[in-house]
Amino acid sequence: MHRRSVLTTTAAGTLLAALPASAQSPPAPAPLAGLLTPYLASHDLPALGAAVGRGGVIIAAGAVGTRRAGTRIPVTIDDRFHIGSCTKAFTALLAGILVDEGRIGWDTTIGARFPEFREGMDPGLAAVTLEQLLSHVGGIPADTEESFKLTLSAIGQDEANLDDMRAWILQQWRAKPLAHPAGTRFEYANLGLIFAGAMLERAAGSTWEELVTARIFDPLGLKTAGIGPQATVGRVDAPLGHALRPDGTIKPMLGGPDGDVPAVYGPAGAGHLSVLDFAAWAGWHAGAGKRGPALVKPETLRRLHTKVIEMARPDAAPGTPTTGAYGHCWGFLTLPWSRGEVMTHNGSNTMNLAMILVQPARDFAFVITTNRGDTKADAALKLIAEALYRQYAPA
Repeated sequence: MHRRSVLTTTAAGTLLAALPASAQSPPAPAPLAGLLTPYLASHDLPALGAAVGRGGVIIAAGAVGTRRAGTRIPVTIDDRFHIGSCTKAFTALLAGILVDEGRIGWDTTIGARFPEFREGMDPGLAAVTLEQLLSHVGGIPADTEESFKLTLSAIGQDEANLDDMRAWILQQWRAKPLAHPAGTRFEYANLGLIFAGAMLERAAGSTWEELVTARIFDPLGLKTAGIGPQATVGRVDAPLGHALRPDGTIKPMLGGPDGDVPAVYGPAGAGHLSVLDFAAWAGWHAGAGKRGPALVKPETLRRLHTKVIEMARPDAAPGTPTTGAYGHCWGFLTLPWSRGEVMTHNGSNTMNLAMILVQPARDFAFVITTNRGDTKADAALKLIAEALYRQYAPA
């Protein structure tokens, strides 16, 4: 997700709690510092974190480097990393939860959920469904300067919570024609996820932030999970994101207004959490419903793990696949080194980069994070991903 174009139970304990009593004492995760550390120098990265899960257990984990470039503030395994558009899968799961409760349907349209905006709404936009928004086939155009300026304007609305701001954005956009007919073409649009978040908020009567925290973060025991800049304002208590200067150097970005995407982008990509919690989230998906908690019905989880459309993205941003398939905020592809198809997603607010890879057929998953978001970070994460898969994926 592009920032300027927009975009005491541990996680390991949570995973172990779902296992039989006889399996409650697995060996400690193998350290990944030796694998990760060389990439700090070779790709000029301030910090790196990674964790690997197999069969519901975190089998390898590590975090190396510094929270702030130019200083020695060592990262820890519990540090919060920003995961950008990897947050989208949380929004898709939240949709599944609300669908199962009968509060909304996959085929619920924007016009049906916001009837007060129907006057003056483009008929094509009014007919776009929740599922189409979550799969980027709703015909919403890719991020533009116009859409980014609109999201910034939402922040200035009087006495508005984030759900009010998202509804306001939809109201302002409602007359815009679709870029192409809904359901016919993949086009990655963060604005579409904002609209999906607004639909879920209207259905549940709460902000997306409240919903994702109460319905996903808390049940899964993701204690470090949060929304917005990963570092507290005034503190360097997490790996800071780093912006790329014109001369190629990087600038640490403290917690604050420019420390992340605008807050209204929450459903599209404003999450953060530790690599252990990130791996717990990945491991829950890798289990494909074999392990609790059962947040959605089995058929709903299968739907969330099903591709919707093939995609071709020759101009994809760093960290984003150029080919494969997509559906419900997950990408599907077979990599040159993977044994079969994987589910994956990447996320970046241009100052951080994260990758999640899940292979339910092998009950295997890993996550990788760094606090730099350009092509150097992208190259490093791709190399690390191959190394992790080759070393830890089941045969």
